[in-house]
Amino acid sequence: MIDDRAPGRREVVAGIDVGGTNTKVLLATTDLEVLGRVDLPTPAHDGGDAILDAAEAAVRSLLDRHRASLAGVGVGAAGVVDPTTGTVLVTANSFTGWAGYGVTDAVAARLGVPATLDNDVNAFLLGEVAAGAVAGERDVLGMTLGTGVGGALVLDGTLFGGPHGAAGEIGHVPGFGDTVCTCGGRGHLETVAGARGMADRYAASTGRRLGTHQVAEAARAGDPDAQAVFAAAGWGVARAVLLTAGILDVTTVVIGGGVARSWDLLAPVISAALADEPPVSGATIRVEPSTLGPDAVALGAAAQVRRLVARR
Repeated sequence: MIDDRAPGRREVVAGIDVGGTNTKVLLATTDLEVLGRVDLPTPAHDGGDAILDAAEAAVRSLLDRHRASLAGVGVGAAGVVDPTTGTVLVTANSFTGWAGYGVTDAVAARLGVPATLDNDVNAFLLGEVAAGAVAGERDVLGMTLGTGVGGALVLDGTLFGGPHGAAGEIGHVPGFGDTVCTCGGRGHLETVAGARGMADRYAASTGRRLGTHQVAEAARAGDPDAQAVFAAAGWGVARAVLLTAGILDVTTVVIGGGVARSWDLLAPVISAALADEPPVSGATIRVEPSTLGPDAVALGAAAQVRRLVARR
């Protein structure tokens, strides 16, 4: 095996995006230019050691391929995490033996370099701020429209978690109707702009259950029920953006996730809603779709560990 810390090799950082179904591993230069990536199934029910076994093998394979020297590894993981201790706290039932796992200590011990851990939405936003749609912006709301709706905030150039770690959780803000959310609350943004809620809304209108990709296709084909689903989602996103602009004076937003791939259906509704009720500051609100796509979380994790390494 090539010694990945041998002198003369290009220094790189690795980013790992651990999802319930797939794990993405990438190598990037210290300027966050992606050199290579590997996508692999997540052994989510085999425990933390198995998840990191797979990720470590991918990192070492990429290091060998690119003859690079590893400076640090950043991990973005779905669920609730404690970035300070580098531990996964709570996961969905798609994982077994991952909650309670000390990720950063295990990664550092395996690869002999500094490691960081954050949740996937925070990592998504860090990626887009570092090298994506809102590169260089210092105050940004990030939203991911997936099965649910995730949120994160960068304020004055720094990720802001809040005193209880829940800052930016815009998906669970009420005021969007009275549908029961997966968390047990009512009328949360997730019920109108998350994939599960959108599918539920379409099924309630038509008696047919389709995935959001199929609902999007139906909307483009002129199905009024499908168009109404996307209109409600776009309106909900716009309301969330206006709330953030009014409370925090943050007027730059980046949106990713599977639902956001139907940006052609969401963007006109979001723009119209924002035009109807501009923020009291009079500032122009900028809403951008993700440009990093499936690399965003892993690249954001790499950006996070790059900052840690640079401070040493």
